[in-house]
Amino acid sequence: MRVKITPTQRVPTEIKLHKVSAILEIHFDDESIYELPSEYLRVFTQSAEAVGHGPGQETLQIGKEDVTITDIQPVGNYAIKLVFSDGHDTGIYSWDLLYKLGSEFPLLWSQYLETLKAAGLSRRSPIHN
Repeated sequence: MRVKITPTQRVPTEIKLHKVSAILEIHFDDESIYELPSEYLRVFTQSAEAVGHGPGQETLQIGKEDVTITDIQPVGNYAIKLVFSDGHDTGIYSWDLLYKLGSEFPLLWSQYLETLKAAGLSRRSPIHN
């Protein structure tokens, strides 16, 4: 799903991957801490494969309930690339995107669920935050 990103100037001070729970924990320099499920990060990838090259070209990401993060790679000093267990490895997650995904998790997740419902789809099990 396409996300409108606003520059925040926030940078992470710590990034931890909890493999058992499939949670990416991110601490930012404003002392905020976000725990982002792998599924959530995967369905909100901003790669061209998922959002296309312009508005209206989005591909709804489904069936990602069991996806995990298998690798985290730095991208300069502004982002990370997450590699997922389903083979997806083209999403770059800027600090601004990660901050937005963390700070707006309840809203963005409910929008995703509503989009699934409108498409006649559902998830296998609820996400926990």
